[in-house]
Amino acid sequence: MLKNSHPNFDKMDELSQKKVPFFFMVDFLVENVLVFTENELIKNSLYIDFQNNTDIPDQQENQTNIQLKSFPESEEIYKKGFDKVQQNLKLGNSYLTNYTCKTEIEINLTLTEIFHRSKAKYKVLYHDQFVCFSPETFVEIIDNEIFTHPMKGTIDASTKNAAEVLKNDIKEKAEHYTVVDLLRNDLSMVADEVKVNEFQRIDFIQTNNKDLYAMSSEISGKLKAEFQNKTGSIMKKLLPAGSILGAPKPKTLNVILEAENHRRGFYTGVCGWFDGKNLDSCVMIRFIEKENGKLYFKSGGGITHLSNFADEYQEMKNKIYVPIH
Repeated sequence: MLKNSHPNFDKMDELSQKKVPFFFMVDFLVENVLVFTENELIKNSLYIDFQNNTDIPDQQENQTNIQLKSFPESEEIYKKGFDKVQQNLKLGNSYLTNYTCKTEIEINLTLTEIFHRSKAKYKVLYHDQFVCFSPETFVEIIDNEIFTHPMKGTIDASTKNAAEVLKNDIKEKAEHYTVVDLLRNDLSMVADEVKVNEFQRIDFIQTNNKDLYAMSSEISGKLKAEFQNKTGSIMKKLLPAGSILGAPKPKTLNVILEAENHRRGFYTGVCGWFDGKNLDSCVMIRFIEKENGKLYFKSGGGITHLSNFADEYQEMKNKIYVPIH
């Protein structure tokens, strides 16, 4: 498993103990850990818009109709990786693997325009390199109580009785149970009295393409004394995020590295804002990255032994959207 020994985790501990506000970003493989105090954000062409914090100037609303075209990898290419995952599931190396792809897209908006116009709980724009508009909280810390909200399982909202179908789908349910169990165990490393407060809540997500329902749960605990005011130490313990990795973590990471044909980078990493007292952070999903002048949308989903190839391929494509409406 990853060593998670980056010196910037110590810097995060130091800043949180001094109650200095800061923003951090950690990539999926925990190789790149960036930390910015408030006055360093704009200097580094980094803009954030979180539910409780924003550093972005008001923009003139642009009414351009959005045109998004995607060019997903072929079924044959997707199936190669999917089959590797299934092989490992059968061998018992994993019982849930989050498998992701990189899809070239064309859109008539810049990354900056996407950032300003999209509606999401968490938004990040970095250096005209990537934009992220994530609906998924990683952990929140409020008065030394830690909360996490795993989001696993989505369905097209136009499906008949969509919310009920999602809640009762055997595969989606198994995936959700697994992630809740995994994150309950993860939180127990840094907190006591860990409990599930809300199970299988259904959230509505509106997109430019189609509307989705997503399934979430809430887990909480009281931070152990040695982790209080130590954001970096907490992240070292909890990363990579279980909801976008799978279980068990160490072996599943090897499966992902073998099956996926792209480097995730900051996609499915974690970023967060510490306001001097409390922390809010998100999993960096719903992600568009610029590479050699082209744009790529990274998306995927959880695979279990119950997964159906056609459904998973479709889910990966369903998640290619921008939340502008």
